[in-house]
This record gives sequence, C-alpha cells and structure tokens, in this order.
Amino acid sequence: MQSWRVPLNRPTVSFVTASFAVLSLCLGALAESPRKIDVAFPTAEGFGALASGGRDGEIYRVTNIDDSGPGSFRDAVSKPHRFVVFDVGGIIRLKANVSVASHITLAGQSAPGDGICFYGHSVSFSGSSNVIVRHLRFREGIGGDRGKCSVNLSGGSDMIFDHCSIEWGRWDCLGLTQGSHDITFQHCIIGEGIDPQRFGSLTDSVTNITYSHNLWINNQSRNPKAKGTIQYLNNVVYNWGVTGLVGGHSAADHQLDCIGNYFIKGPSSNDRFAGQFKATDHVFQKDNYADLDRDGKLNGRLLVEKDFGDGESAPTIAAKPFLTPPIPVKVDTASAAYENVVKSAGASLHRDSVDARLISELTSLGKLGKISHNETQAGGIGELKSGKPTFDSTKFKTTAELEAFLNKLAGD
Repeated sequence: MQSWRVPLNRPTVSFVTASFAVLSLCLGALAESPRKIDVAFPTAEGFGALASGGRDGEIYRVTNIDDSGPGSFRDAVSKPHRFVVFDVGGIIRLKANVSVASHITLAGQSAPGDGICFYGHSVSFSGSSNVIVRHLRFREGIGGDRGKCSVNLSGGSDMIFDHCSIEWGRWDCLGLTQGSHDITFQHCIIGEGIDPQRFGSLTDSVTNITYSHNLWINNQSRNPKAKGTIQYLNNVVYNWGVTGLVGGHSAADHQLDCIGNYFIKGPSSNDRFAGQFKATDHVFQKDNYADLDRDGKLNGRLLVEKDFGDGESAPTIAAKPFLTPPIPVKVDTASAAYENVVKSAGASLHRDSVDARLISELTSLGKLGKISHNETQAGGIGELKSGKPTFDSTKFKTTAELEAFLNKLAGD
C-alpha cells in the first residue's frame, strides 16, 4: 500500500548538559544583533508574512485528484499541522465544500504539469489560523452553493495567500469577514465573479489586511469593499462594472492605505473606479492612477483627493499612512505594478487558459473583457495537464528541507 505521509524526524536536545553554554550564546547574540524574524517565505510581505503554516508538522503528499479518500486534498487539509505537497497536477472537482484546518502549508508550486485547480465548490479557511497558501487556483463555479465564495475566510488569522487565482465566486470571489486579522493576499488574481452577485471581495469587519500586487478583473463591484483596517498597495483593477474600489460607507470607522494602484477602464466599465465612501472612511491615498480612455495604451492620470468622492460621498482624507505591518511591502510605481501583475499575478508558474485569457484582456487596455454570469459564458474551465512529478517528495524527511527546496522552485 502506498504511503502518502512522511513523518518528521525530531532530534532531541539535552538542555541539562548544554544549558549554561546555550544561555551564554543566546545572551551574546541578543546583545550584538537584532532577533531574526522567520517569514513565511523569502518574498512574503504584509500583515500575514510571519505565518509559519505547517512548518511544525508532518509532510502530507496529495497523490490523486479524487474528491476524497486517502491521498486526496480533502483528506490532506482535514487535520492541522501538515505541510501539504502535490505529487499530481490537474483539476480537483469538488463534490462538496472543503474546510481547511489550522497550521497548514499548501505548496501548490510542488504540483507537476500545469498545477492544481479546485473547481465546483468553495474552499473555506474560516476559523483557522497560521496558514500559507501558494500557487493554487480556487474556482467555485455556478454549480457551487449560492451565497458562498471561491475562498471563504471568516474569523481567520495569520495567513498569507501568494500567487493564487481566486475566481468564479457566486457571492464574492473572496469572502474575508467577521474579525479576520493579520492576513496577506499578494500577487493574486481575484476576479470574474459570477451570478448572482459577480463581486470581487467583501472585506468586512477585519483588521490588518494587506492586499498587494493583485489583479482585480471583470467584477461588477467590490474590488474590494473595504470595511476595516486595510492596506491596498500596487493593485491593478480592470473592467469593473458599477464601481471599482468600494468604501465601507457605514457608521463604523474604517482605515485604508491606498498607494500606487492602477485603475484601468474596460468595456464594461463606467468612470467610477472608486466610490461609495463616507466620512467614516479614513483614506490615505498617494501615487494612484486611472486610465479611462480605453485606447489600448497605458496612459492614465494621477489621482487627486476628489477622485475618491465629494460631498456626502467623500472619505476623510488622511495626511499619512495608518498601517505598519511587521514585514513592510515594497511599494512600486503604479506603472511598475501593472507590469508586475502582467508578468506574474495568479498561479503563474504555469498559466492555464483561464488566467491567460484574463491577462490578455488586461493587456488590451480597454479593448477586451466582459462581466459574465457563469464560467461557461466566460470560456469554461479548460484543461490542466497532469505531468510527471518534477521531484521525489519522499526523499524529504523534514519540512525544513522541503520548504527550502520549494522556495527555490517558486523563484524566491
């Protein structure tokens, strides 16, 4: 019978014989240099950058694309303290929603072929903490439950999502709500929401959220709806329908750092790239651009305070940023952010037909793109080649060895 778990080797240390020597060394090191901070991976930034995921757990190998059973994704995430690698590529067609436990790493960059896509139902990280997710595709689709999102995250904390494609959500593509805190979404594609709402993300009642270098595309609205304390840095918003970036517009106070973003009008767009703010929305804005002429060229103008609203729809403009995460985001110019998104947003180690189409629409700079009611209207799921494993995951006996290898595989 094939084994899909590889237990960790945990060496023992005698603190009795070494305590005085260790104490002296530690005190000396603290006196000479600052404490080393362990990040999720070398390119992790923002409020979720310190997640350790499944670094303290067992290695679990996903060996098939079945919905459930031994070696399946559903089984892999059913228990905490796991470092999950994929020995297979392809579309995992979910027959029901999946819940992900705490203290987990999902290393999508390990998958061979064209990588992994979860399709048909939602994947939930609600109530969980300390999670690392990289190079994976989450696509609920019209067959999923009404009211669900492709990624649901309610009451979660200390997570980072890197180079993920989060698309075809039925309520929002991403639901980030109810006290969630210290979370980063970076270098992701969040878009093409489908019926009944066709929205990007409700980001509501949250604290310390970083959105950086993401592409928000073909969403009717909510790119995202920003209700909480949120960093919004170097994002690109393309082809919104009713509104691009949406304020909290509620009685509660919200804080938003909006820096270096590019809003690009598409065929479905009006001129309302940002809106629905109130005085309770406290916004620091700097170096943001909007390109509204749909002429196939990136030639937007620098935004001013009034672009975010006036009168009763105006936010309270702040003189300086509100938020300082433990690992700061390196902020580029808005035009450099656009180039970065074109090159690497989403599960881009092997872009599939869905993401390739979305990037093609973006680079048309106003000529292509539409807001769809379902994934079939958008072009369908396509295919993902499985491929042969690019490495032997059974040779790694500890997560430290495996993590170092996978960081290089991801280009860190």
